[in-house]
Amino acid sequence: MAIKVRDYEVRLTRTKEERKQVRQLRYEVFCLEENASATEEQKNLGEEYDSYDTYADYMAVFHNNKIVGTYRIIDREAADKMGGFYTEHEFNLSKIKRVNGNIAEMSRACVKQEYRENGLVMRLLWAGLCEYVVKRKIVILFGVPSFVGTNPAMSAQAISYLYYNHLSPSHLRATVLKENLDSSVDPRMTQMNILPRAFIDDEEAKKQMTPLIKGYLRLGATFGRGVFIDKPFGTYDVFVMLQTKDVDKTYQKHFTGSENAFDDLGIKEGPLHMLGKIIMSPITGTAKAIKAFAELFMREDADDIEYIDKENEESEAEEK
Repeated sequence: MAIKVRDYEVRLTRTKEERKQVRQLRYEVFCLEENASATEEQKNLGEEYDSYDTYADYMAVFHNNKIVGTYRIIDREAADKMGGFYTEHEFNLSKIKRVNGNIAEMSRACVKQEYRENGLVMRLLWAGLCEYVVKRKIVILFGVPSFVGTNPAMSAQAISYLYYNHLSPSHLRATVLKENLDSSVDPRMTQMNILPRAFIDDEEAKKQMTPLIKGYLRLGATFGRGVFIDKPFGTYDVFVMLQTKDVDKTYQKHFTGSENAFDDLGIKEGPLHMLGKIIMSPITGTAKAIKAFAELFMREDADDIEYIDKENEESEAEEK
């Protein structure tokens, strides 16, 4: 299903050309704006990519037939084909991978510079991601949101705040892989409790957070232990995890009419979690669940949403 708001549309890419546009946008944002390293081949093509793009899905926002925002998504099936998740270079995911049901990694989120002000593109990406969750029956979403730079002390308030207030439960907690750091990085820089708890200023911590991290927190996300300094990419990364059953109470109430609707669901119950509750509650059916997600995330733009149910039937596998 594609979701449209006026002249914007969010959906998975379908063709080679669309996938190329995604990689070009990533090159523009990560390599040109944020100075991430690029190979000569990437510079010549003007595209940012790695081996994990082979079987990944690209969620993309289109405006005037051009891609202006994107997310890379890798679910369990795609990861199995590629020998694992991108995130596993930075964090130990062994506890999460033992969970029953489908899991998915989110990465390479970016929005074209001139579209960042009003937040519409990012909200559309969230709406598209929620459709993906419903259709693929995702029980856990995870990824590594980044801060630009290579010194975590520059975001000491934000990182320390996450450590003291939002660590994932121990049975699902990802941990940083110090052994995979660049040899020039002091392993002590991976600690999250950079400041003592008494020194944390909540307001200052929120100011230091990226919009993406603040968005994850609003959804009820938790964070792994440790910071990974990615020298080649010029970032320091934290691990974020969202159990779809743990969507913030505000969102639960919108979906089901009850802010406690998912309280009795445990991770051991398998892949339906939130999805089952959505489908069995006042909202009935996958399409209506997707619409509920979209209308919530789009807020003031909800009256302008259009849903296109007919998907392009051409095989994307051949296009990749």
